[in-house]
Amino acid sequence: MDKIQIVIDTNVLVAAFRSERGAARLLLNKLNDPRWQINVSTSLVLEYEDVLKRPKMNEHILFENVEPFIESVCSISEHHEIFYLWRPISIDPNDAFILELAIRINADFIITFNSKHFSNAADFGVKLATPREFLRFVGDIP
Repeated sequence: MDKIQIVIDTNVLVAAFRSERGAARLLLNKLNDPRWQINVSTSLVLEYEDVLKRPKMNEHILFENVEPFIESVCSISEHHEIFYLWRPISIDPNDAFILELAIRINADFIITFNSKHFSNAADFGVKLATPREFLRFVGDIP
């Protein structure tokens, strides 16, 4: 069986660090699950780092722990370069690179809390799911 190809939006990481009890944290704890493959691009990794290093995140993840966390994510992720010369229509242009990555790799899911920003993902065969919806899909939560 092929691995489920996923792209994780930055807001999922933020939620995971803000709450130890939510589905986002459960997903974070299962990132290296053999049933799925995390996919990243340089732009996405840079966004992960930027957002997690913001002062308002410091009470949830220490600044000095961000880089080791990012390195661990990168060590289990497939890295992809984005070469599109066009931008898929996205409500938030700052999220367009996430959709581009998902299209580039033929992702099964973008895991996000901002489904409105990726309303056209289905046009490219990409499903949207919150962490809870994704974990239900794979059978990890009822």
